[in-house]
Amino acid sequence: MRIGVLTGGGDCPGLNAVIRAVVRKGVQTFGDEFIGFRDGWRGPLEDDARELGVADVRGILPRGGTILGSSRTNPFAVEGGVERIRATLQSRGCDALVAIGGEDTLGVATRLAELGVAVVGVPKTIDNDLSGTDFTFGFDTAVNIATEAIDRLHTTAESHHRVLVVEVMGRHAGWIALHSGLAGGANIILIPERPFDIDKVCAQVESRFATRFSPIVVVSEGAVPIASPDGSGMTLQSGDKDAFGHVRLGGVGERLAQEIEERTGKEARAVVLGHVQRGGTPTAFDRWLATRLGLHAIQAVHDGDFGMMMALRGTDIVRVPLSEGTGELKLVRPELYEEAEVLFG
Repeated sequence: MRIGVLTGGGDCPGLNAVIRAVVRKGVQTFGDEFIGFRDGWRGPLEDDARELGVADVRGILPRGGTILGSSRTNPFAVEGGVERIRATLQSRGCDALVAIGGEDTLGVATRLAELGVAVVGVPKTIDNDLSGTDFTFGFDTAVNIATEAIDRLHTTAESHHRVLVVEVMGRHAGWIALHSGLAGGANIILIPERPFDIDKVCAQVESRFATRFSPIVVVSEGAVPIASPDGSGMTLQSGDKDAFGHVRLGGVGERLAQEIEERTGKEARAVVLGHVQRGGTPTAFDRWLATRLGLHAIQAVHDGDFGMMMALRGTDIVRVPLSEGTGELKLVRPELYEEAEVLFG
């Protein structure tokens, strides 16, 4: 078979591990040929691709990012986009397509599968917010990076008797904040699923200082305060949107630090980890998970099991409909957040 591969959305540690596993098993077990489409859905949309062989994937297992490049291109937002993708796959002789991505990339794959395109999905996102799978690769790396940052910031906070607000990624889901906050011993964790009360946050800050220790606040980029009567909010948004209609977020950490300083009189600083969380070498767990997902994806292609997404359930890799992975986001459950609340303040 001749199989296309693409990686879309935000870059993520472990993408190259998936590409490597798909190509190596496909070539060595089935004698497949591979073509890698550049920059996500832009590749098949504009017929921009490269040949992929075993030699091309050697040494990429520990590398972050993706050798195929990525973008947030949405072919359904482009006139004639679906027809152009079909034409590219046909002209390139592709019998099937492996799409590696998150909510948006696999959302496109879901719709294409419904239109008869032979596509298999592999879930990735550092946010861990895709349904149908226990974990997505990239999440473990992001949590480890955030945890290390929190560990380092504790000493600075204590030395200068100040509040440090650590802003981590998480537009709609607070998995990174919750896991890294717990692992790093944060005193307050704020997530999108639970609007926060700024007065309560400041009271917890004061409580921490009363013990002669300095507080660390971990906040997801999508966290918002409880709406005030006048409708004002703290999260700053640029107003710009990407091709999938997502507003670009930013500024909640800085704004929160300002509010805390003004209300408590304690010095507060914000640290925005940003894209540091998604870059660099993937952890051993993410390499393990990404590799297994890739191996199972190529098997699904040869089984003709299209329209499916590979998923981790316990320690098993299973196949679930793409629609199950993209139908709704996997959010932090209230009981999990309540476990962590015991440690706040």
